[in-house]
Amino acid sequence: MQAIARWLLARPYNAVLGLAIALMLPGSQITSCAIIVLLVLAKGFRPVLNNAVLVAVVLAVTTLILGGTVSSVAVMVAGNFVPAFLLAKLLTVTRSLTLSMQVSLIAAIAVMLVFQLAVPDEAAFWQPYLDRMVAVFAELGVQMDTTPLTANVITLSVILSNLLLFCAGMLIGYWWYRQQPGEPTSFGEFRNMTFGRVIAFTMGLAFLLAFATDATWLQNIAFIMFVMFMMQGLAIVHWLHAAEILPGFAVVSVYVMLPILHVVPVTLLALLGYTDAWVEFRRRMTKA
Repeated sequence: MQAIARWLLARPYNAVLGLAIALMLPGSQITSCAIIVLLVLAKGFRPVLNNAVLVAVVLAVTTLILGGTVSSVAVMVAGNFVPAFLLAKLLTVTRSLTLSMQVSLIAAIAVMLVFQLAVPDEAAFWQPYLDRMVAVFAELGVQMDTTPLTANVITLSVILSNLLLFCAGMLIGYWWYRQQPGEPTSFGEFRNMTFGRVIAFTMGLAFLLAFATDATWLQNIAFIMFVMFMMQGLAIVHWLHAAEILPGFAVVSVYVMLPILHVVPVTLLALLGYTDAWVEFRRRMTKA
């Protein structure tokens, strides 16, 4: 991993090539965000923005030559690069990993609310994408059941998955940067990250109000906040490893279980993170 980071930082055209490749990989949100955060922290905002523009131009020209549409390239580049640059800028402005994570969560909730206000018929908005997904699976010989995929579920899934992927990319890019030789600037350690009691209280209040009013938008806010507390749970796992309480294979096991078991480890980590916001396990264990 560090060899890749050194290669990306060695020459400007390495960064351009790396960003172009990142867009083609599965989970492009993570890879492109990690590269952009690394480059911005190491070289500054403007040079990396120039690299990204060059990538967009090259991809657009290549797509036109191959008979494709520039609009598809624009959507792909903007969807991956814009959030990544915003997170990188946020990290450099706040100079705090914890505050950047908190602001990212609030921004994601704001995006969801604006989308729901701006789109009166979410089902009609998502139907073309759903039809395209069904067609892709049909070509692979798989019959896709779209019954559970209501418009609200799709909106929530898109917002939450992108939030998690881009935050993961920011964390990886920041870790890459911190591993570079010299004295890279520290914006805090992930193992000390916390969303704090204000967000924890807001989540609890949203759950109560959602239960009392059956308001979908309140349910969505509460759910996004709860899942994001998984990040705080992961931070505690890393803190326990740094404190030599958890062995390395236990940390690896947690990450292995996340894509396999999905709901169970996410729920347990989120509960751990949410409880920590009130109890402050790490502070108590440090004092003990």
